[in-house]
Amino acid sequence: MLRSRVIPCLLVQNKGLVKTVKFKSAKYLGDPINAVKIFNEKQVDELMIFDIDASVSGVAPNYQMISHWANESRMPLCYGGGVKSAEQALKIIKLGVEKVALSSEVINDPNILVDIGAAVGKQSIVVVLDVKKSMFGRYELYTLNGKKKSNKKIVQLISEIEKIGVGEIVINCIDNDGTMKGYDLNLVRLVRDCSNVPLTVLGGAGSHDDLLQLIAEFKIIGAAAGSLFVFKGVYKAVLISYIPQAVRALIQTISKL
Repeated sequence: MLRSRVIPCLLVQNKGLVKTVKFKSAKYLGDPINAVKIFNEKQVDELMIFDIDASVSGVAPNYQMISHWANESRMPLCYGGGVKSAEQALKIIKLGVEKVALSSEVINDPNILVDIGAAVGKQSIVVVLDVKKSMFGRYELYTLNGKKKSNKKIVQLISEIEKIGVGEIVINCIDNDGTMKGYDLNLVRLVRDCSNVPLTVLGGAGSHDDLLQLIAEFKIIGAAAGSLFVFKGVYKAVLISYIPQAVRALIQTISKL
């Protein structure tokens, strides 16, 4: 049975844990495996780890690093970064990762999902859509860590990938990334209105109230966050955290209303 999930999202660059603001100014935070160990203790719903170097640099996924994370993780794990083929996706799944995330490759050619779906199962595929507002207020898709604008329209692409088959869509708001000012709910409505698969939202969460607001409006949804779970206080001291039990219970209550 589907339920709302609260998902920490870790970004990795040069094998280190980092956090960005609007996809820029990556701040080094430490060893990602330490964060995985802490999230194990916190019993998080799920964990997403994205290697933000791999696709931009055109390198293959670091399987040794992924294996290390998967062996340590006691929660469902989603990995993204540098996946370009069914063979790569299958190798990652065999390492113990539950979901493989793709972005640039799918936007460039949605048909890549056919072979990957046949190899690992459609339920194990996550498509990440990085979105930024234009100066005219239109939502536009970007690839390669927000460096390249795509001509594909969001609604068009979602229709294409759903026809082929995908397990989940992650909508990532570039404008709100690392700002901790809240989710872009208008963007979420746009995607929810044209999508029929499980949806996770990333970009902007700065408090537990942001998570609650998202789930109160959209019910069964994934609420993902980076800064919220790696920083503490106005000076953003590094501290790995998760939602307390009281907030977990409230989330499950409001998602059923």
